[in-house]
Amino acid sequence: MSFDANPKAKELTIAYIGGGSRGWAWGFMMDLAMDEAMCGTVRLYDIDRSAAERNKTIGSKISAHPDAVSRWEYVVSDSLKDALTGADFVVISILPGTFEEMRSDVHLPERVGIYQPVGDTVGAGGFMRAMRTIPMYVTIAEAIRDYSPDAWIINYTNPMSLCVRTLYEVYPAIKAFGCCHEVFGTQKLLCSMLKTEAGIDGVKRQELYTTVTGINHFTWLTRASYQGIDLFPMYEAFVDKYYETGYDEGGDNNWMNSHFNCAQRVKFDLFRRYGAIAAAGDRHLAEFTAPWYTKDPETVRSWKFGLTPVDWRIEDLHDRLRRSDDLISGKEELKLKPSGEEGHLLLKAILGLGDLVSNVNIPNRGQIPNLPIGSVVETNALFGRDRIEPVFAGNMPANILPLIARHIYNQENTLTAALHCDRKLGFSTFMNDPQLASVSMADGQKLFDDMLENQRAYLPEAWFK
Repeated sequence: MSFDANPKAKELTIAYIGGGSRGWAWGFMMDLAMDEAMCGTVRLYDIDRSAAERNKTIGSKISAHPDAVSRWEYVVSDSLKDALTGADFVVISILPGTFEEMRSDVHLPERVGIYQPVGDTVGAGGFMRAMRTIPMYVTIAEAIRDYSPDAWIINYTNPMSLCVRTLYEVYPAIKAFGCCHEVFGTQKLLCSMLKTEAGIDGVKRQELYTTVTGINHFTWLTRASYQGIDLFPMYEAFVDKYYETGYDEGGDNNWMNSHFNCAQRVKFDLFRRYGAIAAAGDRHLAEFTAPWYTKDPETVRSWKFGLTPVDWRIEDLHDRLRRSDDLISGKEELKLKPSGEEGHLLLKAILGLGDLVSNVNIPNRGQIPNLPIGSVVETNALFGRDRIEPVFAGNMPANILPLIARHIYNQENTLTAALHCDRKLGFSTFMNDPQLASVSMADGQKLFDDMLENQRAYLPEAWFK
């Protein structure tokens, strides 16, 4: 098959920043290869050039697969300028720093009794990850402004809200949005509920009508229906039935078999507290509240989700490196399968190849009227030809608003502190997170100073003067 197999295919240039990704990138490559509506070139840029070279080989093998219906050329770029110049779309999927910085993010706060299941969005770990990520995103935003000002930008990096917010702060005319699959999991939970509680089998999450509102990893559904059926009464009974035991489908989905799965007990508790459906994984949701669910490892286990140790992430990376070797050598047979993500579908919609509604992280233009204009929020949006139109979600419910607003203002202050290397503002913002509510000022200052020191290699020197 050649590029002209489908003469109507849109030919694109995609710049992939973080093009050495050893996980998500492979799924994106497969999605592209399985969609005949698009073809073109993917420019892989990574500070680890060898990782980008390996993905070039894997991407080329995916594109040449007998089941591929579209052909993509993968090239490695030497610089942001080379990758971005003339690009139609830009994908950003990077790991900010190394696992040693992540180890500090996740595990150093344990000395003052803070246990973080993820540590990449809020809390002590999320703050420090933001400190080293924001300068990287300033550089990326400036390069986009200079070399591909009209491109559409898809961000997958965490902390999602602050990454997207930084892009707009540096280059206000940017066309950027952030994608996250956490809401998908809750929509699938509702489909499972329809099957087990109402005997309605085969429902796909895309067939549900849901109102999505909130911020990334702390999103909520304030309405949910299927074919005219209001799902909230059913969900309330579902919560009551499984509140104590938790809910899972067994097998590989069991929370004890994976660092990423859960038994939905945090979701169920938040529904009882606030009357809306929390729409992210429990391990993310638990980090946005006071330590109701994360007081200690025993409390975490009682809520039936897990802490994700950095040592496991390092081991997982080694596994993916081995898999990369096997894919390149042919030891592992390459099988094309959909990733379950929507990135390539959003590209198609922006190209004018069919409208699509999906949840997205973009600046608030009034889609949530009682949250600050310009702050990055997560709601549904209509994707169409060269446009994203946020769907009006209405006001955040009054009882949830204080939880969301606190994090939004903390994120705004985090951005200001990072851009101006403001240690005083940084510390007060760090301590204002609900996870640190029981930490003394003295212990907090020592933790802040030590964690910041551990980011030194990625921070402007002004932080340490």
